[in-house]
Amino acid sequence: MSETTINAPANTPFIEVLREFAATPAQLFKVSTDPDLVAQWLGPNELEMEVVEYDVRPGGRYRYIHRDADGGEYAFRGVFHAIVPGEMVIQTFEYEGFPGEVSLEKATYTATENGVQLRVWSVFPSIEARDGMVASGMERGLNDGLDKLTALLAKETGR
Repeated sequence: MSETTINAPANTPFIEVLREFAATPAQLFKVSTDPDLVAQWLGPNELEMEVVEYDVRPGGRYRYIHRDADGGEYAFRGVFHAIVPGEMVIQTFEYEGFPGEVSLEKATYTATENGVQLRVWSVFPSIEARDGMVASGMERGLNDGLDKLTALLAKETGR
């Protein structure tokens, strides 16, 4: 299984996430944009996920909720700004627990010798907002989700 690389350079409002998958860019794009498939992999292992809205088109909105075993809810929302199937998605990202702290994310799907590389570049409104995201446990939830994505892609692609 491929390792996730998370780069969060000190004193910047940026986070870069890199991970390679045994799939094509089109296959990775599909499982990253189909709401039924996204619900199967996005987020930490111990949380249930409900996709409320996931309209992948320029101007389309998304909203999903993660729930813990005690009924706690963690909702996220955003707007899709640019979509190039199999190549790129640009969207905003906001945790509803910290309203107004909106980041801009660009995900690219690049063919490699062994499959496809996902690169997510996030820009936060401030260094403090970025540091808060890093401190929130983002790395564990991100790794859990990308591990589930790897398994889902293997099932979907037969690789």
